Amino acid sequence: MPKKQQNPTTLRVATFNVSMDASNYLPADKWASEGAWALPRALKNGHSQIKAIAEIIQHTRPDILILNEFDYLPDADALAQFQKDFLGVSQNGEAPIEYSYRYWGPVNTGRPSPFDLDRDGKATGTAGDAWGYGNYPGQYGMAILSRYPLKQDQARSFQLFRWRDLPGALQPLVPNSHEPWYSPAAWAEMPLSSKSHWDIVAQVNGFDLHLLVSHPTPPVFDGEENRNGRRNFDEIRFWKDYIGKASTDFIYDDKGRRGGLGEAQRFVIAGDLNASIESTDNMPGAIEQLLDDPLIQGDFIPTSVGGAEHTPNNPLAAEHTASWRKRADYVLPSVFGIKIIDGGVFWPVQGEEKSALVQSRGSSSDHRLVWLDLQLY
Repeated sequence: MPKKQQNPTTLRVATFNVSMDASNYLPADKWASEGAWALPRALKNGHSQIKAIAEIIQHTRPDILILNEFDYLPDADALAQFQKDFLGVSQNGEAPIEYSYRYWGPVNTGRPSPFDLDRDGKATGTAGDAWGYGNYPGQYGMAILSRYPLKQDQARSFQLFRWRDLPGALQPLVPNSHEPWYSPAAWAEMPLSSKSHWDIVAQVNGFDLHLLVSHPTPPVFDGEENRNGRRNFDEIRFWKDYIGKASTDFIYDDKGRRGGLGEAQRFVIAGDLNASIESTDNMPGAIEQLLDDPLIQGDFIPTSVGGAEHTPNNPLAAEHTASWRKRADYVLPSVFGIKIIDGGVFWPVQGEEKSALVQSRGSSSDHRLVWLDLQLY
């Protein structure tokens, strides 16, 4: 019998770097000692910045929302607390919003390594010597909130995929030499992902939608060896390979399952990718790996009037998604099975209603929520 034709369905998918880590709630001398517990305490105390973030989410009302820089702490369900006490409660007159389905998992940021990864002569296991830069385990974590069921049994995490196992990996070198930056022992264990890479399937009215979520390392805070810029490039490249038509047998997830996404799959690549066509810090072509991929709808660019106002002398300013004047956050859908209806960046102009929510980093975040309205067919 022929397969039953499904009716098209629409939804809003968004990504938001919410800056909900200890640096927002504690002085620097307490980050390492209190770590990810700072977020549950800030939630309990009703922190004003978190209220503003919840108000932005309630106002824009995504059906599926990717959160970056939401600290991961396995011993306290901060994600459920955020839903109950903030998203589930009206913020400044906005209607509450309920996300019945959530995904949260461990990340490499702050996960101690035994090596001197930053080559400063000390193996501290933290900050630049963690597998992903972080002052404590779980800093700068990731999460997914969804109004649609998430197929937890099909979840794929690539937190432990080794950088060396990416064909043609851009292994950093000591400047002006052919010596690898990382020792052989460190390179053998070095994960590609500075946080994690996830493939989480949302079931949207009969359609499977793969949420491909990551938060590559910023391509800065290093030296001439450009270890962060190279890692950023390859973290972005992972998705290009994962969705590609070439052999993906080299890919393995944290449960040992091999292979990439496969053909004819609906997907959205979402998150703070820390890459921009404007940036001279990125390796050349970093974000273009996705924007120019024929399997991805990279031509549609969400914009805002507030971004244009923020940097009036920059012709690309309307595309910016961060206060530091770059497009860094992306929602990139597949060509297969998805039509883009609309999209934008939440960035009100000065004096407009809600503009106080983005007045400064302390108001909410230094990033803006980016959304797309999609039709699955």
